[in-house]
Formats: sequence, C-alpha cells, structure tokens
Amino acid sequence: MLNPSKQAEIIKEDTHVEGSEKFEALFQFASIGILVIDEKGDIQIANNFLLKQFGYDFTDELTGKKVEVLIPGRFHGHHSNHRKQYYNNPHPRPMGIGKDLYGIKKDGTEIPVEISLSNYITDKGVFAMAFVIDITKRKEIEDSVIQQREELASVNKKIEELNNELEEKVELRTRQLQDTLSELERSRDELAKALNKEKELSDLKSRFVSMASHEFRTPLSTILSSASLVAKYTDSDQQDKRDKHIHRIKSSVNNLTDILNEFLSIGKIEDGKIMTNIIPFNIRELITSVCTEMQAIARAGQKIYYEHTGNEIISLDPSLLRNIIINLLSNAIKFSRENGVIIVQSVADKGAIRLSIRDNGMGIPEKDQEHLFERFFRGANATNIQGTGLGLHIVSKYIELMNGQIEYTSELEKGTEFIINFTSG
Repeated sequence: MLNPSKQAEIIKEDTHVEGSEKFEALFQFASIGILVIDEKGDIQIANNFLLKQFGYDFTDELTGKKVEVLIPGRFHGHHSNHRKQYYNNPHPRPMGIGKDLYGIKKDGTEIPVEISLSNYITDKGVFAMAFVIDITKRKEIEDSVIQQREELASVNKKIEELNNELEEKVELRTRQLQDTLSELERSRDELAKALNKEKELSDLKSRFVSMASHEFRTPLSTILSSASLVAKYTDSDQQDKRDKHIHRIKSSVNNLTDILNEFLSIGKIEDGKIMTNIIPFNIRELITSVCTEMQAIARAGQKIYYEHTGNEIISLDPSLLRNIIINLLSNAIKFSRENGVIIVQSVADKGAIRLSIRDNGMGIPEKDQEHLFERFFRGANATNIQGTGLGLHIVSKYIELMNGQIEYTSELEKGTEFIINFTSG
C-alpha cells in the first residue's frame, strides 16, 4: 500500500494531466482564432480555428515563424515597432481598439480582422495571446450601408432640385397674385370687372393653398413612387400631373426630415452628445413665436391661445425649450378635432417656471399612460395617426437635461394637459 505522500503526488499529477487536457480542448475547439507569441515576435502555437482562418493545414507551418507572416507586407515595419512597444508595457487590449487591421492568408488573400490582446508571464518570459476574428462579412455589410447612404444622398439631391424648382414656381405665382391685386386697387373705374376678377383670383388662391396644404402632408411612403412617375410625364400637356408629384415629393421629404431628426435626437441623447446652453432670454417672445408658427399648420378651425404671467426674462436652454413646445403643440394639433382650442400658459415667478399645454382632443387611454414616455410607444387609439412614438420620449429627455419635471392629466374624448416645471438658473 502506498504511503500518503506518494498518494498525494499521484493525485496531483492526475489533476495536472486532466487540467492540461481540458485546456487543450478549450484551446483547440474555441470558435475564435488564438495565437501565442513570444517576446521576439515568434509564433509559439496557434489553434485549429486560426489555422482554418488563414488557410493553413498544420501548426508546424506557423510555429517558430515571425507573427508578421500573418500580416500584409506593407504593415510589417509599423507592426514590428508596435510589437516592441507592447512588450515594453504588456497589458490587455479590448477588441476593436485602434486602426483597421488586416491579415494575410496562406494564399496571399487579405482579410479584415479584429484583434484583442492579453499576456501572461512564466519563467520563460512574457508571452502575448492574440484573439483574432475575421470580420469580412461585417465589412461587406458596412460597405453595403455606405453604398445605400450614397444612393440616398443622390435621391436627396434630386429631391432638393425638384424642391427648388417648385419654390421658384410658387414665388412666380405669388408675384402674379400680388401684381393682380395691386392692379385691382388701381382700377376702381372698372369695379364690376374687377370684382369678378378678384373672385376668380380668390378662388385660385384658395385652391392653391388647399392643394399645397394637402400635398405637404402626403405620407412618407409616396416619395419613391412619385419620383418614378415624374419621369414618365414628358408631354407638355402633362404639366399638371408633373406638378402633382413634385408637391408629393416635397411633402414626403419634409416628413422624412422630421423622422430623421427624431432618430438623430435619440442617438445624440443616448450618446450623451446633447449639452445644455443655459442663457437668459424672453420666454414670452419665444413661446409667442412658436405658437404663431404652429398656428400656420393647425387643422381646420383650430385655435392656439397663449398667456404669460410673471417675469419674462428667464434662464434655460432656449433651443431645447423651443423643441419641447413644438413637439407638444404638434401632438395637440394632431390628436385634436377640427375647430378645437389649444391653451398654452406660462408662469415665471421667483425662479420657478411653469408651462402648460392643454387640448380638448381624443385623450390617452388610462392603460397606456404608464408607457407614455417610452421609446416607440404609441397609444391604442393613435395607431391610425402618423407618428414614430419618439416625440414624448425626446421631450422627457430634454426636460431631464434642464433638471425639470413633466406631469400630465388626460381623459378619453376630453383632452390632455401637459405641465412642465423648471427652476430658472
């Protein structure tokens, strides 16, 4: 029978063997390329996955060779310096840090790669471990995205040209209307004819405003079909059809801009790239300007009333506050019936600022209210109304950036009121 010390030695040896086998299995069957390099830059060992990545059949083809054998020749000089610097201060380096990296396969084919580094020290020296991922597929996807962006930029350029052409036509027709109205005032002797002419011009103006208002609200999905159809109307007597699709394109571009701005705002908020610029400004003048702007796009018969009480000069970020008010007023207009009333009130007193926007629209279902400020959330009764579900989320984030709070009350078919409180700096 073996003595206890001998038994312990055998158990330790068995454990070491078992651990080595497990490490070998983990190393060789890992689904990522792994390479071990010594201080001289010589490859000590490479796992099966890395051999497959670079087109080699046996470990002996790489063992003992410089690691630069896996790197395109144009990078050898720089890589040798980088390698020496790394061994002077070896430390783990996360995946993707630094410039774009490339490897070269056995057959000379280059592949884009991502590499993370780690290191360990033994009595034989310092060794670096490189974990290598072939990102060829990802690069192909990125190139595809870049191409799509370029195509989109080309489409946007064409749309901008059409938009400029449309604006020139609108300006021309506006001048014609102004000239005609001036002529009517000067021609009092021909009152009877002038009245008939004025009626005709008034009808023309009303039809034009109605048509423009409708076309500028065309859904975003019409842009591609309209752009294709414009090219098909080549006859001179088809000008009216071309005009129709040009108007639809312009409206779609405006909607596209709004949606892109919302997504860009979300991206900037999440990346922490939006900084507040707290300065003194006149809150009454700012809100009056926004209300006037929004009144122009209100639904038929809708009225926006604004009232301010207290100090007019406050300190907040005027740009963020303006975006907040525009968003809330847009919702009030969109979710309210025609001939509705929207009330805007602001109060500034002793450094406290209170802003409220109230409508008498469709309201928010009670079960939806707890999700109101979540990204992409839309109420059950708003599914048929255009929107991204980002507006209120952006509003809440802007208010948070200025250390404010937002509250609301809402009842179905009776309307909604949003109340915002700030402390002026």
